[in-house]
Amino acid sequence: MIAMLNRPVDHIDERLADELDVDALARSLGTTEHHLRRMFASLAGMPLSEYIRRRRMATAAAEVLAGDQLLGIAVRFGYGSTEAFGRAFRAVHGISPADARRDGGPLRTQPQLRFHLTVEGATPMHVRITDRPDFRLIGHAARVPLIHEGINPHIQAHIAALPVSEHERLKALSDTEPASLLQVSADVDPDDAEGSELTYLHGVAVTEQRAVPDDLDAIAVPAGTWAVFRTEGPHPAALQSAWAATATEWFPSNPWRLRPGPSIVAVLERAADFSTATCELWLPIERA
Repeated sequence: MIAMLNRPVDHIDERLADELDVDALARSLGTTEHHLRRMFASLAGMPLSEYIRRRRMATAAAEVLAGDQLLGIAVRFGYGSTEAFGRAFRAVHGISPADARRDGGPLRTQPQLRFHLTVEGATPMHVRITDRPDFRLIGHAARVPLIHEGINPHIQAHIAALPVSEHERLKALSDTEPASLLQVSADVDPDDAEGSELTYLHGVAVTEQRAVPDDLDAIAVPAGTWAVFRTEGPHPAALQSAWAATATEWFPSNPWRLRPGPSIVAVLERAADFSTATCELWLPIERA
């Protein structure tokens, strides 16, 4: 998988002035756009689209400083006008092309990334693979921004707004795995961009036969294979560390890749103040 990620990096640099077809590139590598984007974002710490933009503007900056005509630079890098190019340039460098040409900077450099695999086994991975038939996730949903580290206050507020009796009602409706109350993230940006919106659902899993109350939201989940990672310790730090380790340690050494679908956290046990918890992280996967 490391070689799979380094090839797009080379491909991007060879075609900085061209529109990149990420789906076609992923297919040529024998994987999917969804998996490529998710793994790149997890390992690089930035979305693939953001890396492309930074590399493109870093190269464009050299041409701006060289005194080339701005319209010609804009066209070479796929922009229809100097205004559109200027907005993209400022978004990366914080200054306009004219200011960069006059003052010489400051400019933001984005070096070419190179991925390396370091085998350390620092994070024990307790995982099982399971096939599940069609099921549904039902509960209370909200659109929230993605936050990679720490507690998401938007999710916290969403859950806090539910009465205690509603948690018990949801538990009573659960009739299939994943068991217990669930924290569901769906419609996630494939680039995993910080601040991008996702659908968060606080609820439970039910079989297709279960009648869904009218006041609950529902997400249909097709049959497929899941990797189930068990985590224990400080919450949510242990869970977030395990999520990161799936990209850095588990996927690179196993013949699986992510497929589209929700990620699900089942809270099996927790401290009264939720400072520690035992959880299961369910990720939809398929053979690589």
